[in-house]
Amino acid sequence: MWFLCVFYHRLLDFRRPEVESLASLFGSIHKKLEWKLPKDHHIDSPFHFVSLPSEQIAYNIAKRSILVKGIFELWGEATSHDELEEVINAFPDERKSPYLESDTTFRIVIESFGKAINFTDQSQRIQRLSYIPFKGRVDLKNPKHKFWLLETDDYGSNNNGLPPVARKRIFFGREVGVSDRSILPTYQLKSRTYLGPTAMDAEMAFLMSNQGLARPGSIVFDPFVGTGSILISAAHFGALTMGADIDIRVVRDGRGPDSNIWSNFKQYGLPPPITLLRSDNNLPSWRSELNEVFDAIICDPPYGVRAGGRKSGGRKILKGTVAPYTVPEDKKHDHIPSTASYCLVECMHDLLDLAAKMLTMGGRLVFFYPVVREEGMSERISFPEHPCFTRTACSEQILSFRYSRHLVTMVKISPYSDELAVVAKMKHLEFKENHVKWMEDGNIHSAVLSPTDSGPGNSPRKSSDIDPKPKYRGKYV
Repeated sequence: MWFLCVFYHRLLDFRRPEVESLASLFGSIHKKLEWKLPKDHHIDSPFHFVSLPSEQIAYNIAKRSILVKGIFELWGEATSHDELEEVINAFPDERKSPYLESDTTFRIVIESFGKAINFTDQSQRIQRLSYIPFKGRVDLKNPKHKFWLLETDDYGSNNNGLPPVARKRIFFGREVGVSDRSILPTYQLKSRTYLGPTAMDAEMAFLMSNQGLARPGSIVFDPFVGTGSILISAAHFGALTMGADIDIRVVRDGRGPDSNIWSNFKQYGLPPPITLLRSDNNLPSWRSELNEVFDAIICDPPYGVRAGGRKSGGRKILKGTVAPYTVPEDKKHDHIPSTASYCLVECMHDLLDLAAKMLTMGGRLVFFYPVVREEGMSERISFPEHPCFTRTACSEQILSFRYSRHLVTMVKISPYSDELAVVAKMKHLEFKENHVKWMEDGNIHSAVLSPTDSGPGNSPRKSSDIDPKPKYRGKYV
């Protein structure tokens, strides 16, 4: 069945992958969905056609999605209101009549993209729909059926900062489902009890949980839990949660008994995590025989812009100048273990190895991966790989003209084995050898934040030198 899917005009790269993930969750659809664009529409348009198995699946996707505004059964599409009348009249009566009966209530909503329609014009548009034989009663508060008239303007190249549309387009359809973004103000960071410098924005955390298919009964693990933002979104969808962090002060103490990770869950009335561990991603604390525990691993690894990665062992221990030591029993409670720098390439290898062992078959690994945006970089981007996983989605979020981050979604397709571990190690070494220097040396912080070179023979780097990306309303979305 084909439906009209209307997106919010934001986080453009994330929109289709989110719908496909939710289709996998609600409809057991494990292949790419079929998509089409309206005639003369750009890929960044909020209007897309999508094929879904049933109306119930479409409703579930719309209800759960963060970026879908609504999904509709399309009754007509045209370039003018006169043409729209012909198309709607030609729509099969057997599909229209159940929603036009006298014992139903209805409401018509007028919506536009790229322009504003005043109340008088909205009323005129509703009156022009009199050729549709509605027999039921109008109910503006709680109608049984909602119908939407959606319009775009023909602004072409003079697009006022919006995706180009060559010709005006009008859509009319029955509402199947709309999203509930009221959860975003509820979970906004500014009202949260306990925050850290890298706390994930609520909207992005919910998107990550959708990519990870968080659901009642599933177990979601975040190995870089921080203040727990990602686990909070997973818990909202009913998942059981676990987290780990190398900093004992974060997972145990917070800022006091009323300002810690546990208080964040209590603030929203969510079930607390199963447990929080002081654990090092480089030296996992799991028993060797323990495997395939988690349904999803969702995380934002440290990549050195706001906070750098750390692993156990001070510089002297790692160099061998000081032998490993045992902490006396009376010192253990207040002891802060020594740590050393942890580059992103090593972190990625450890994360993929952990996920290969600990994820169930079909489980998902969802993580952010940073990229410095330089001329021609988009053609040379490579992402970490592992023989146990296939990559199903990669969505770019542009943070500045200097760098962006990609939300990578991987699905486990093969059980972990010693043979695959050897192949994974070879892939890691190849990735490490071929990758750009800033990734291995941990120089992303300086690449992003340091002034550009302007000495003899050098000119400051400008945003116009970076790979082009559509810019709408003066910003990337």
